[in-house]
Amino acid sequence: MGNNTKKIELDIVGLSYSQTQSGAYALVLGEVNGRRRLPIIIGSFEAQAIAIEIEKMTPSRPLTHDLFKNFAQAYNIKVQEIIIYNLVDGIFYAKLMCTDGKKNVEIDARTSDAIAMAVRFECPIYTYEFILSTAGIVIEGNDFVYLENISEATEDKTETTGNTTNYRSLSVDELKSLLSEAINEEAYEKAAKIRDELNKRKAS
Repeated sequence: MGNNTKKIELDIVGLSYSQTQSGAYALVLGEVNGRRRLPIIIGSFEAQAIAIEIEKMTPSRPLTHDLFKNFAQAYNIKVQEIIIYNLVDGIFYAKLMCTDGKKNVEIDARTSDAIAMAVRFECPIYTYEFILSTAGIVIEGNDFVYLENISEATEDKTETTGNTTNYRSLSVDELKSLLSEAINEEAYEKAAKIRDELNKRKAS
């Protein structure tokens, strides 16, 4: 095997609105200990499924990916790793490497679903060198700056709609009850904003 098929571990660097496609999100994966980033455009449902798990929110009922995880665990099947193994005509191909301890099985998946499973099973995400060298973007300078820029861009949007200003005037108890309401309504984006406000209060 040449260097081209070298497996490279990735982690999730950011999730933000896509600048290019409306209603879509950009999921940015980053090379562990490296400077390259792999941006993948995904739908809002999958973005939500990934964000909920990263943010450790508990939906009132299991989402599709939670159901998949519960189903797998009920039969002692583990997802060991995710591999983004190909890129054809701008579409990423991924697979779940699963095991029940005796038999190993590869299951084909959309990349967004595969990542949503990776965060639930807390398993590593890999890709190959040829994919990173084709579709990767090199980030110059400090990554933290890059991430802060993403969050600033999204915060500015909420300022203009006035949502965050309303949250600021509420008490912690009011925010907490709003948060559980938002989660029950499955309005996870709203819930994330309310939780951001709660976290700011804790920090201050």
